[in-house]
Amino acid sequence: MSVYPSARPPQLFGALETHVPLLIWSTNSLPPAPSSTAGHITSQSELRSYLGSALSSGTHTVLLFLQEKLSRDDFTVYGGVYGNKEDSAFKSLESALRSESAVFPAVEWSSSSSVASILEEKLGVSPLLLAPDALDELKLDSAVNHLLLVSLPYCSQGRSCREVLRSNDEVIGRVLKTLEAKSLPYTAIFTGLQPSRLISEPSLSAAPGRSLLQAPTPDVRPPFMYNTSSGPCIMLWYQSLRVSFSQSGAWVDLTSLTPSVTGSCNTTNSVLILTYNQSISLRFSMSQRFYPVSARRWSSLDSVQLRQNGVTASFSSRSIYTPAEYSFHCQSVTSFRDALLIPTSSSNNASNWRLNFVDFQIQGSGLNNGTNFSYASDCAGFFTAGIWMGLLTSLLMLFIFVYGLHMILQLNTMDRFDDPKGPCISVPQTE
Repeated sequence: MSVYPSARPPQLFGALETHVPLLIWSTNSLPPAPSSTAGHITSQSELRSYLGSALSSGTHTVLLFLQEKLSRDDFTVYGGVYGNKEDSAFKSLESALRSESAVFPAVEWSSSSSVASILEEKLGVSPLLLAPDALDELKLDSAVNHLLLVSLPYCSQGRSCREVLRSNDEVIGRVLKTLEAKSLPYTAIFTGLQPSRLISEPSLSAAPGRSLLQAPTPDVRPPFMYNTSSGPCIMLWYQSLRVSFSQSGAWVDLTSLTPSVTGSCNTTNSVLILTYNQSISLRFSMSQRFYPVSARRWSSLDSVQLRQNGVTASFSSRSIYTPAEYSFHCQSVTSFRDALLIPTSSSNNASNWRLNFVDFQIQGSGLNNGTNFSYASDCAGFFTAGIWMGLLTSLLMLFIFVYGLHMILQLNTMDRFDDPKGPCISVPQTE
């Protein structure tokens, strides 16, 4: 479920949307477009494979309508500029797609990738830049491959986008009508040279906490992992790490350092060793056991060893365990306040040395897809201090309300009332 780090809010400013739509239609049959889930971005290799199957046999005349910029919003924002026109003899892009067609809403784009280069490779011919009005005079042999490139403009300062896109649709219609008049089979492709809109996409890789919309969060580094021949076996991630080698000494920040990673793994034990420099290293030891009471395997962090200049301090863990198929996550893992790392009695330095992890996550088995953390079991309890305060306050208010209601229900009216016009009520006195 979680991708390092787990259970974090999406990043507000992530990777830019770098993909363009691509439309294909033909007078001949086309292979069906590969099915994909919503939001899928077709990679260059997938597009290359599809075009290879579409242009695999026989000769082809391919029309490539390459607009300077194009995004999916261009088909909807400007009120159907690619729709049918009043002239019934005019063939627009929308009417062309009613024939044999395939639509790729999002194709991976980069400055180095080009649909024209893929088509040139598949057809074995160079693209011919074609002016729409010159197609009438062009003689095409259906026995050989042709790649005709029609360049289309995008919005400029002098003309509105609606006007430019409507004009491009008319150009596409005229070219298609000319080819159909020549009775020449063709395959047409409409796409953009680059996206017209670069939109910031949400990313799952974000640092915890809140941030202003104007302040993008920093990139999140990948987790540290030890790989075996069968894949990663132990993985660790933290947002920040500080260590101190005395009770009152200064903190050493290791967050920005990139350690070297070593370790070992087998079916029951995993070890991850992070060496930050020649003097400081950390060793994490995890084990996995089957517990008959719960009828499942559990993974636990047995010890953390901090080593500096040949001197080692050992810490055992408290409550750092999780089902074997889960990862363990905790916002704060320290050895000195609300400690989850307890100094061992055999380590003389552990009581003086201190460790402080912020946003800590570790997993020693059952890695999701071999590269990502699995669902995270968090150390935070269900009944936090705030929840207990709210419950106790609510119970106190409920008690006051019930007590007041009980007192009101116990009120009784008098049996007789004093009438000022009648005789006074006399109460006999007894001695």
